[in-house]
Amino acid sequence: MKWVTRERVKVDRVACPWLIKKFVDPEAEFLFVPKESVLEVAEREKAIPFDVPGVELGHHEGKCSFEAIVEKYRIEDQAIHLLAKIVHGADVIQDLYGRPEAAGLKAIAEGFQHLGLKDDHDILAKEFIVYDALYAYCQQVVFDA
Repeated sequence: MKWVTRERVKVDRVACPWLIKKFVDPEAEFLFVPKESVLEVAEREKAIPFDVPGVELGHHEGKCSFEAIVEKYRIEDQAIHLLAKIVHGADVIQDLYGRPEAAGLKAIAEGFQHLGLKDDHDILAKEFIVYDALYAYCQQVVFDA
């Protein structure tokens, strides 16, 4: 399936593709386009839009797109629920959860913007390991609880 969102990925637009690939659609293909083109490209390419205003898999009721995907696809993994709180804190100005890891994730996401990587796909390829590690951390936190 194709998925489409805004170009110049940061926190939520890296976390969502990671989540989609790992838990929703392992064969997902991601399209990154200018903000004003997302809905047009979604219709033309029959792609699922995410992390843009006015779509189902976007920000709603103070929650981020990662949380919308967890909810829609009924991902019950408790480590993912913890990761969602961290992603939320790194992405949303009004942090609902106060997870201390969120500030570090935000700094890492900002840092990737300054590495001079080729494009959004290159950022995903490099940054997915960060989410793999953060998910492993969350699994351990949940396991130890």
